[in-house]
Amino acid sequence: MVGASGRLGRYMVRHALERGYEVVGVCREQSVGKLAEFEGRITVVPGATDDRAVIARAVDGCDAVLTVLAPWGMNHYASGTAQAVLDHAAPDARLVFSCGWHITRDGKDVYPLRLRAFVAAFGRLAKLARLVDLDDQVEACRRIFASDTRWTVVRGSDLEEGESQGLPVWSRHVGDPVLASNLTRRVDFALFMVEALRNDELVRQAPAIVGRLSPSALAHAPADQAA
Repeated sequence: MVGASGRLGRYMVRHALERGYEVVGVCREQSVGKLAEFEGRITVVPGATDDRAVIARAVDGCDAVLTVLAPWGMNHYASGTAQAVLDHAAPDARLVFSCGWHITRDGKDVYPLRLRAFVAAFGRLAKLARLVDLDDQVEACRRIFASDTRWTVVRGSDLEEGESQGLPVWSRHVGDPVLASNLTRRVDFALFMVEALRNDELVRQAPAIVGRLSPSALAHAPADQAA
């Protein structure tokens, strides 16, 4: 798990351990303490997630890699992380990446005005402050989409804390009425990431997700996702 010490990452670790997986977590050295609750149950590889040597050591022998694509800073952190995973994971490894709704695979997503305005304003301000580069997350996903690996990019809506509502509902395109509520529990985003490892329907797909009990999901969920 690349980015294991963040809130999403720690939820993913818990879900994976509950399923009996052997977990290797990658996080920055200063964040290792955030994984203290898992001491003795996971292997921690400290280092920057865009450090190719760190990633190569962490993914060696792994059947799957779960990666949080964080667009921090202005030094191509997200695309560097994605490229390191693509290059060093085993050729048949299952790769699952996380990002936001603003990523599009085929240009068929239809974004609400509020989201477009937020991404434009936040993206400019964050870039000026040299804190976050959303364009780098776009580049990271471009590289993943061009890869012939067994990848999935899970695109999350707005996130909230709270008890699990179960596996989120997904659609291939933002703009689908099922996604209109634009809200998912963070614990369930992590659940979708982990469950995607066993779902071949999601190989080389970029599902956009929303909480299973959100109003739009309850009103519009397909029969095969509503149970």
